[in-house]
Amino acid sequence: MIDAVQTNFRTLDLNLLRVFDEVMAEKSLTKAARNLSITQPAVSNALRRLRETLGDELVRREGHGIAPTPFALMLWPNVRAALDQLQSALVPQHFVPNEARNSFVLAMADATAAELMGHLGQTLEYQAPSVSIRVLPLTTRDPRKMLEDGVADIALGYFPAVLADLTAKAQSGDAVAFEHHRLYGGEYVCVMRRAHPLSQKNISLDDFCNARHLLVSFSGRPYGFIDESLASIGRQRRVVMTVNQFFTAGRVVETSDLLTVLPRHFVPTTGIADQLFICDLPFQVPALHVDALWHRRKHAQSDHVWLREVLINTAHEVFKKNDRQ
Repeated sequence: MIDAVQTNFRTLDLNLLRVFDEVMAEKSLTKAARNLSITQPAVSNALRRLRETLGDELVRREGHGIAPTPFALMLWPNVRAALDQLQSALVPQHFVPNEARNSFVLAMADATAAELMGHLGQTLEYQAPSVSIRVLPLTTRDPRKMLEDGVADIALGYFPAVLADLTAKAQSGDAVAFEHHRLYGGEYVCVMRRAHPLSQKNISLDDFCNARHLLVSFSGRPYGFIDESLASIGRQRRVVMTVNQFFTAGRVVETSDLLTVLPRHFVPTTGIADQLFICDLPFQVPALHVDALWHRRKHAQSDHVWLREVLINTAHEVFKKNDRQ
């Protein structure tokens, strides 16, 4: 079987993979033919040859379109990444910021956007006035599928489980499809309204666990890393409300007796910091790190390199300014 696969690869026409990529992207033979400037029969013939080489049907007719087989769905991301890398190597692009009209998509939580986007907007105005940025809400602690599917160019956030998994794979010699860079660090703190009965003191563990809590959960799941840290010491808190934005959490606790947990450096951006009381958490939690995460297929693209450098410099300037205040 191995010999057969090797023989098939040695005789494989790589143009068939370009056809396969277009068919998978468009889910239509007609649209793929139009994009490739060939006829639909030529697309059908290329798929037939690729089926014979790979021993899989790849796509089936379904209604007015096509449906990929499980093997095709597994194969396509690798084919797309390989074609992107090959194009970058053969036709390198030189990104000129002040001439570019690129549109980038970033995924991040509202806290991260509040801290970075103002300074980033100023940078774009001076360096790349025709470049646009679109921010998608981060709804997960594992954005790898968003990056794999091309939904976002870079995800920015706190991804401890993802980074641990990538490190473990790299150490075991497995292929790692993602890159990351640390933007800044910080800490989580307990936040409540300034006139809260528990304010004006360092809250005890019993006070914290007995209080009513508001949880910020991107996914909506009523359990987070704070609850995991409490469970590790045999304690738990009572979460009575869950929201998906840090800004919302700040507004809710300002007008209630709920407690919440927020990044310390985010509180000043709420605009109501003078109405809030901040204190240290009465137990140990992992350090807060905000990282940029992206797919490796974009790593060498000149426009993506520029974008990452801008984000890194923006984070550095923002938090250098915060340190001086």
